Amino acid sequence: MALSRRSFSALAGTAALGLALGGSGGPGAPSAFAARSVPTGPPPPPPSADGRRHSVGFDHYSLLIDGRRLVLWSGEMHPFRLPSPSLWRDVLQKMRAYGYNAVSVYVAWNYHSPAPGRYDFTGVRDLDLFLRMAAETGLYVILRPGPYINAEVDGGGFPGWLTATEGAARTADPTYLKHVDEWLSHVNAIVVRHLFTRGTGTVLLYQIENEYDAHVDEPTGRAYMAHLYKKVRTDGIDVPLFHNDKGRNGHWTPGSFDTGGEKRGWLYGFDGYPSPYRTPPDWGHFGGGTGGASVGPRTPGFMPESGGGWFDPWGGAWSKGKGYAESRRTRDAAYERRFYLTHLANGITVHNVYMTFGGTSWGWLPAPVVYTSYDYGAALDEGRQPTDKLVPMHQIGHMLQRVPDFARLDRAADVKVRGLTTYHLKNPDTGAHVHILRNDGDQEVSSTLRAAGADLPVTVPARDARLMVTGLSLGQRKVRYSTAQPMLFLTAGRQDVAVFCGRHGDLARVVLEAPEEPLVTRMSQQSAYAYDRGLLRLTVPLGAGGLVGIRVEDDGNGRPLLLLFADEATSMRLWPYDTPSGSLLVHGPALLRTATVRGSTVHLTGDTVEETGLEMWGPRGIDGVTWNGRAVPVSATGSESVRADAPLPGVPEVKLPALGGWRTRTENPESGPGFDDSAWKVADLTTSYSTTPVPKGQPVLFADDYGFHYGDVWYRGTFTDATGVESVSLSYSTGTQGLLMAWLDGEPLGTHRMPVPDNSTLQQGSWSDTAVFPVPGPRSGPGRHVLSVLVRRMQHDQDGSARDTHKAARGLTAVTFTGGAPKVRWRIQGEAAPDPVRGPLNNGGLYGEREGWHLPGFPDRDWEPVTFPRAARRQGVTWYRTTFRLAVEQGVDASIGLTLDDDRYRSYRAQIFLNGWNMGQYINDVGPQHTFVLPNGILRTRGTNTLALAVLSEFTTLSGPGQVRLTLLGAAAGGVPVAPLPSPGR
Repeated sequence: MALSRRSFSALAGTAALGLALGGSGGPGAPSAFAARSVPTGPPPPPPSADGRRHSVGFDHYSLLIDGRRLVLWSGEMHPFRLPSPSLWRDVLQKMRAYGYNAVSVYVAWNYHSPAPGRYDFTGVRDLDLFLRMAAETGLYVILRPGPYINAEVDGGGFPGWLTATEGAARTADPTYLKHVDEWLSHVNAIVVRHLFTRGTGTVLLYQIENEYDAHVDEPTGRAYMAHLYKKVRTDGIDVPLFHNDKGRNGHWTPGSFDTGGEKRGWLYGFDGYPSPYRTPPDWGHFGGGTGGASVGPRTPGFMPESGGGWFDPWGGAWSKGKGYAESRRTRDAAYERRFYLTHLANGITVHNVYMTFGGTSWGWLPAPVVYTSYDYGAALDEGRQPTDKLVPMHQIGHMLQRVPDFARLDRAADVKVRGLTTYHLKNPDTGAHVHILRNDGDQEVSSTLRAAGADLPVTVPARDARLMVTGLSLGQRKVRYSTAQPMLFLTAGRQDVAVFCGRHGDLARVVLEAPEEPLVTRMSQQSAYAYDRGLLRLTVPLGAGGLVGIRVEDDGNGRPLLLLFADEATSMRLWPYDTPSGSLLVHGPALLRTATVRGSTVHLTGDTVEETGLEMWGPRGIDGVTWNGRAVPVSATGSESVRADAPLPGVPEVKLPALGGWRTRTENPESGPGFDDSAWKVADLTTSYSTTPVPKGQPVLFADDYGFHYGDVWYRGTFTDATGVESVSLSYSTGTQGLLMAWLDGEPLGTHRMPVPDNSTLQQGSWSDTAVFPVPGPRSGPGRHVLSVLVRRMQHDQDGSARDTHKAARGLTAVTFTGGAPKVRWRIQGEAAPDPVRGPLNNGGLYGEREGWHLPGFPDRDWEPVTFPRAARRQGVTWYRTTFRLAVEQGVDASIGLTLDDDRYRSYRAQIFLNGWNMGQYINDVGPQHTFVLPNGILRTRGTNTLALAVLSEFTTLSGPGQVRLTLLGAAAGGVPVAPLPSPGR
């Protein structure tokens, strides 16, 4: 294209481009902004604990913060699934950097309450610390404390002790509500100190209950919801409250239950997990029905849970044994564009992705339906590593935060584009038009969109989507049309900066309205432009030469405009950041964590993986930059940026040691007839609050009734006359993959295990069966006999249907004999007192756990030295211990896992203890999990670690472990400071 007389091309340097308002509000009432007509305008600044009062309200378009429109782009993470508080900051900073402006968190009752009346919010359970970190990071918080949360955790978040109490859960039963009030009082006493309305934190929304659909039309359900609402308000929570409808049912809409006369404090929200194999649904403007974004004419479209992956069961029936990699493959970046842009088109402006970081269901935390890993196929994987799924989250998230037109969109006239599903929306204030074009087919589609008086070429890959705009304002300028998606717009110093993004290889076409012929400076030879009759036409091949820039000035607007064009990979190295001194845009590093301006120097922290350049656009007068505390020599560029004179270094090599020096010791002395069980509890109860019936004429054998709620449980039954006994039948109830082992007078009778779930049973939470073992002749005579039974009970069922299914028995349920009827006196033993640091979910009832074999410092020098792989045949428990030392360089964030591999036909399982922390359970012949994340903080990356494996093996096959090794999951130079967690030993 020819240069006009007032334009010139410049290749700057040697590179292409230098690379609340006070609100109302107080305790006890929502600070709702009375929104009659709030026009499109600048979004609110990033949230913080700024000490000022703020108003929080909403209309049917969006949330309103101090009278400004906010699109909430949130991601779910669970602090209880990352047992290292230092790493909470790592995940929160990554979420903010990748475009999220909010984090949604469940608070799990069972994680904080080991017994009635006992609550712990210290250490890895420090909710106050998490909420402070979120505010320091600049993220709003959606808080979800239940009391029931589901979340694929034991009992749906109900504490184990609640299973043995009177009262119907999730109803208006007064006994249950007494426990609930006690729980919420402890939680709310912390939350009230972090409310955004008060300026003391960033808690913006608060959920009561979870997907509650069992008693919607019953008085007990309405009374229960009204009770929770009143309780939360009485505790001083004054932000909007909401509930997440389990689908688009229209349950718990405003006015459906008593809110004490409060009219504007309640939001309707609904959850949705659409299948990747189906057409994205219209849950709003373009759909119908009673639920979805259009159900509340005065509330914005709100998805408290928008599927960002899916959980995987033991055996991996859903993933076909491939684990969470398959969830990430089927719900990939293209899935996010198709489904999340469809949500946006349908008016969903409060959007939370479940999960964004899944984490680890460590210890005995997981519900029966999942194994240890809760990676979920999320955008940040279990090892905190970014995945390709962050590309659309990054691009869309920053767009929604920094381009205000998207906060108020109406459905516009239908537009047809051959081969594509097209959504047309318009902002009634600015006149901007948004077109979302979706390809639901299996072939790429190239077509034409008629918009802004032009035929715009559009290509959408198979099963993908894209967004195009016309009439969009960039400050004082207007985009006639753009075939590339806007990613962000900000003012940096004396110029405006706009970023457009798209697929690698796409030709971006942007047309700006320019009443006067502008001065155009190309920062790259790849770009081209032409000016004709008030329009500046720009064309840029995305990805050719990295970041491509064009500067426009002297076009009748006060400030120059720098337009930057990026493909997917390049956009993932662009980082906007707001400071009190003004906005910044940083290009180059793998991650920008923080930015602080002091004088003429900008202090940046972040991560690098490979050697990379650094360039920054920011406030005027900046002439110095530091990176992670070290000065970086920089030079000014022609695009009003500063650029590092030399690349930032990448991450050094991380070397991991081989694991050796193993020692072993066999366990389960409880199986022997001479074991002293006099300190065990006598199992002599005759009634229970369990939903499992107590067999007539037998004592209650359910573990929970005797105070044993997590992990393994032992039974010893003593009787004196086995004359004629031919067999013993042991009925038991467990979670998924439960197991029972039995011995008579110290000799193994055998092992029974629950089946691996298939597609028809993978969501089954309780499993019951009866193991029948023949009694050998020599054991069926007179004299004293001891029947010893070990039950790996797995976890409590969730209570999603509000039918007290979490109260189903765990452990033995009945014992009968054939050929005789001995009278058995039973004793029971489970976990010891809860670990005061690691919490109630860390330990079960194995002998080695009760004696501290899993702890650092336990004297194991008299244990037998062994090497791996092992090939032993034994029924029972065998422990293995070793230590290893790591020497990861300071300033390197290395994510490390433990990988176990063996012949898949060997039937054994192993609990993994790192420095005394129970990091999960491996089942060799079931899977699909083989690698277990070892979170830094528990893991000493610069020091000595103790690793213990408690192996539970059957007699039917040889038992391992086989290969056991450390695995590097990812590494970056940078990270966050990590404080070692207390790991008390023996």
